[in-house]
Amino acid sequence: MHPRSALLVLDLINDLVHPDGTLAASGPLAHATDRGVLDRAAVAVGRARAAGVPVIYVVIGFSPDLSDFPADSPLFGVVPDELVPRLGTWGTQVHDAVRPADGEPVVRKSRVSPFHGTELAELLEARGVDTLLLAGVTTDLVVLSTAREGHDRDYRIEVLEDATATADQELHEAALSVLRRTATITTVEQALPA
Repeated sequence: MHPRSALLVLDLINDLVHPDGTLAASGPLAHATDRGVLDRAAVAVGRARAAGVPVIYVVIGFSPDLSDFPADSPLFGVVPDELVPRLGTWGTQVHDAVRPADGEPVVRKSRVSPFHGTELAELLEARGVDTLLLAGVTTDLVVLSTAREGHDRDYRIEVLEDATATADQELHEAALSVLRRTATITTVEQALPA
């Protein structure tokens, strides 16, 4: 593990990875469950904390009035209003399996990239981070966007493959093929050994 790493826990929110989440039926829940993503992410969080590696959470969510919701987006616009993750609700809370500890930052975003319109870059700079360890859902969206933009911001990128998932294995593998261009594909065990 690189000494100036940070673990980014990406979009592991109830609406996406809890059976009662608004997007559970159409989102990454089944693939994440099959792959044991919450368990692997929980191991990563525990090991990062034990090693003194900063853990930063990123959650997708929109204002209750949806004033920041990109309705014309081909990705977001197809989601019915009643299913949109809204900030301040149970749905946009980080899943209990990987719950933030006191003082761990939670970055709220309203686009795919956690760098877009958020304080993430400032948090990383303030902590002297030069390596990003990525865990979360979905591999083809937030993980890929974080890796690409992180790469362009001169961070080393390590994707914890066993702590990521998307809609299905085929899409996951396709995303990993693209990710290999800008990131190291690794596992929780390799990146954060016990």
